[in-house]
Amino acid sequence: MVKLQKSIDKRNALVKATIALVNNNGFHATPMSKIAKMANVSPATIYLYFENKQDLVNQTYLELKTKYTDFVFDSYDENSSVSVGFEYIWKRIAKFNTTECEYSFFLNQCNNTPMIDEPSRKEGIKHLQPLLDLWERGRKEAVIKPFSDHILYAYSINPLSFLMMMQKQGEFEMTKKNIQEAFVTAWDSIKL
Repeated sequence: MVKLQKSIDKRNALVKATIALVNNNGFHATPMSKIAKMANVSPATIYLYFENKQDLVNQTYLELKTKYTDFVFDSYDENSSVSVGFEYIWKRIAKFNTTECEYSFFLNQCNNTPMIDEPSRKEGIKHLQPLLDLWERGRKEAVIKPFSDHILYAYSINPLSFLMMMQKQGEFEMTKKNIQEAFVTAWDSIKL
């Protein structure tokens, strides 16, 4: 049992080091040797858990995407109205971005890089299914604009990433007032 826990701890240390290094240096300036050093393991140890850097990044992405969606959709009522459901989901995303900054920043980088392979990207999108279902219902009920999920995401959810970056740089603060104003703007961008 102790050996199993050590194995879990090493894997978790590698994931944590990957997140920290990618957030600070980007994907391409994060070699496996730096990840191993930061995780305090030998470089060969990485290959006991991951096939290569691509696999390490993909698995880290999917683990964080799971944490993200577990948080965002916790207690979400799919029977709520489209506007109430969207507000709940949007504000949970905002809360995740402010409370889990490092995870959120990593996911944001993953969403904007070809580093994540296509199967992992598709798997990551599946995690958003409750939001996609809500938008589909919203289009059918003529509550939201009949735009693609990509456009709806770009104009209503993606601005949170920008605000998170501005907060990280000390140029903006995600106060209650600012979050409410950002939500109203997001909702206004997609509602009919």
